[in-house]
Amino acid sequence: MKLLNRLLPHPLLTLMLTVIWLLLVNRFSLNSLLFGFVLGLLIPVATQPYWPNRPKLKRPIKLVPYVALVMWDIVVANFAVARIVLFMPNSKRKPAWVEIPLDIRTPEAIAMLGGTITMTPGTLTADISAEGRSLLVHCLHAPDVDEIRNEIKTRYEARLKEIFG
Repeated sequence: MKLLNRLLPHPLLTLMLTVIWLLLVNRFSLNSLLFGFVLGLLIPVATQPYWPNRPKLKRPIKLVPYVALVMWDIVVANFAVARIVLFMPNSKRKPAWVEIPLDIRTPEAIAMLGGTITMTPGTLTADISAEGRSLLVHCLHAPDVDEIRNEIKTRYEARLKEIFG
C-alpha cells in the first residue's frame, strides 16, 4: 500500500491531468493517452513535497454534479450578461458589492467557491476577509443583494460543504 501511495500520491489529480492533456491535444490516440497518463503520474510525484496537507474530500463523487451545475450556470449566465450588456440601458443597471458570509472553512473549498463565482459571467470574487469568514463579490446587475447572497450560499456553498465536509 505504501508503494502505491508513493507512486500515485494524488489519484484524482493524476486522472484530471490525463484528461486535461487529452483535451489540450484535441485528439484521442493511444500515444496521447499514455503520454497524458505519464504526465499525470510524474507531476504529482514531483510536486508531492509541496502538498504536505492534501485536501480531504468527504464525498468526491459529488464533484461531478457540482461541475455539471457550474458549467450549466456559466452557459445560462453568458446569455443573461449578453442581454444586460446589449439591451439594458446603463441607467437601469444596478451593479453591487455583495458580502457573502462563509460557512465553509477549508481553504480549498473557499478557493473553489471563489473560482466558481468568478467563472460565472456577471460576477467576480474580489476579496476574502482576513479571517476567511466572508467573500466580497461584485455583481454586474444585482437588483436584490439578498437574493444574490442566498443563491450563492444555497447553490454553490452548500454543495461544497457536502463535498469537503
